[in-house]
Amino acid sequence: MSDPFGATVFRKTLLAPGIYFVATPIGSARDITLRGLDILASAEVIAAEDTRTARRLMELHGVPVDGRRMIAYHDHSSASARDGLLKLAAESSVAYVSEAGTPLVADPGFQLGRAAAEQGIAITTAPGPSAALAALTLSGLPSDRFTFAGFPPHAGASRKRFLEGLAGSDGTVILFESPKRIKGTLTELCEIAGQDRPAALARELTKKFEEVRRGTLSELLKSVNDAPPKGEIVLLIGRADVQEADPEAIDEALRAAMAGMRVKDAAAEVAEIFGKPRREMYQRALELGRENGSD
Repeated sequence: MSDPFGATVFRKTLLAPGIYFVATPIGSARDITLRGLDILASAEVIAAEDTRTARRLMELHGVPVDGRRMIAYHDHSSASARDGLLKLAAESSVAYVSEAGTPLVADPGFQLGRAAAEQGIAITTAPGPSAALAALTLSGLPSDRFTFAGFPPHAGASRKRFLEGLAGSDGTVILFESPKRIKGTLTELCEIAGQDRPAALARELTKKFEEVRRGTLSELLKSVNDAPPKGEIVLLIGRADVQEADPEAIDEALRAAMAGMRVKDAAAEVAEIFGKPRREMYQRALELGRENGSD
C-alpha cells in the first residue's frame, strides 16, 4: 500500500516463527513505526491485549487482516491460553500488541515473553511509543538515571512500603496512576518524600489534550485539588537530595564495626549504612587498620 505521495506505508515480508512484540501508539495513531506496520501486515497470527483496538489500528493504516487469526491475550487470560500462543509461535510468526505503548511494560505480555524465552522460542521487538519515556522526556527532571515503578499498590502496608522505597531513589522515579487515586498518592508522597521534592505530572500524552504540570510535590497536589486531571497519568518524582556523609562519622563507624567483625563484613555494613561503594569502604577500612597498627 502507498500513501498519496507514493511512499510505501508498509510491506509484507516473510517472518520466521516466533513472537514479535510491536509497540503501539499511546495516543496519536501516526506514532507507530513502519517496521511495526510491516510486522502487523506479515505475521501469521495477531495476538492483542484488546483485539478491537488492534483491529482498529490496522484499519487506520490500511493493514488488512485477510482472515488471519486474532487472539486476545490480557490480564485475565489463562495459562492454557498462553500455552496455546507459545505452541503457535513455535511454528508460526505471532505479532503481539498491547492496548497502547510498549508490550511487556506494565502489561500482561510479560509472562508470555518470559515463557517464550525459557522455551527457546524466538522473540524480538519493534520498539516505539512508551508513555514512561515520553513523560520523562517532557518532565524537565534528570534523565541520566531513572526507575520505572508502574502502578503503586492500592492500599495498606504494601502501598506505604512501596512509596517509602521509592522516596530515597537517587534517580527520577516514574509511576503510572489513575485520576481517582492521584490526589491520595501525591498527599502520601508529600509526607514520605517531602513537599519540596521536584516532580511532574503528565497526562494524555500525544493526544489532543496533552498536558505536563511541573513543580514540587506540594505544588502538584494543589494543582490537582484546583483542577483534577482526567485521562491516563504518568507521575514523575525527582531524585532525593544526596547528603554527603561526614568522613569522620564513616571512620568512626568502620572502627566500631571492625571491633566485632571481619574487615570485609565491616566495610559492607558501613557501605550499606552510608550509601557508599563497598570497595571504597573496604579500602578505607584497610587504611584505618594500618593506621591503628602503627600507633
